[in-house]
Amino acid sequence: MIIDFHTHTFPTDVRLNREKYLQKEEWFGQLYSSPRAKMASPEDLLASMDAAGVDKAVLCGFCWSKHDSCVMHNDFTMDAVRRYPERFIGFASIQPREGRRAVSELERCMAGGMKGIGEWNPNAQRFSLDEHDMLAPVVEAAVNYRIPVIVHTTEPLGHEYRGKHGAELASVYHFVKRFPDFYVVCAHWGGGLPFYELMPEVAGASQNMYYDTAASPLLYLPSIFRVVPQVVGHRRILFGSDFPLISHASFLEDIRKLHLPRETREAILGKNAAALLRLDTSTEVS
Repeated sequence: MIIDFHTHTFPTDVRLNREKYLQKEEWFGQLYSSPRAKMASPEDLLASMDAAGVDKAVLCGFCWSKHDSCVMHNDFTMDAVRRYPERFIGFASIQPREGRRAVSELERCMAGGMKGIGEWNPNAQRFSLDEHDMLAPVVEAAVNYRIPVIVHTTEPLGHEYRGKHGAELASVYHFVKRFPDFYVVCAHWGGGLPFYELMPEVAGASQNMYYDTAASPLLYLPSIFRVVPQVVGHRRILFGSDFPLISHASFLEDIRKLHLPRETREAILGKNAAALLRLDTSTEVS
């Protein structure tokens, strides 16, 4: 089974009337002000999955700063999951600054069949992972549900691009130390955070921290799929594409060309995600 842990789709109104949302949401404006910036429908995602043999995909919520935008996106995601229950796994857009309203929205999303939170982006949503007291109500609710959060983490070095700025690595480290029972998925290879697990104190705090591979071809050499498992093992790495930024077929072909050990390949491409999300793991990865 191949599971894409990191994809993005948008409601029809957002895709057809992006100008309205450019004005309403600053981060959305930074990412999607250009008409060339791709926005996909669930059916677009399904077509890419089918062409590449991807079985399931996590529909990430967007990092909206306003609560009503989160609710709108969550309605869309729950509808997509209802229409394609065997293919899509919904993650909730949550603005943690909303406190009790955020917890209530998470409860609504869980009742609607969602299985996680994210993608959180502290920079876009105007909070810090260091604000532990503010974050505690949502985190505690998520821990009770045994669900993960995807956090937008980006490398502090290298070229600039739209969406470069996410959670600071030190803040992520302190966050997972404060909430050790929370499953935290650090997007985009954790912005390089896996390499800090060579420090024993970081490794000791990271056992419920995962890394997804979203947008990897735009950031790292393919050999990262060999190197990171040497540092953290292969059981906390999750295949993610960042579709529609990255298409499935070429990315998966690049991974297959690495000739990773079968156990490592199967774990990254699907088994780790299935275990984290408590899905059926009986189907082998091709």
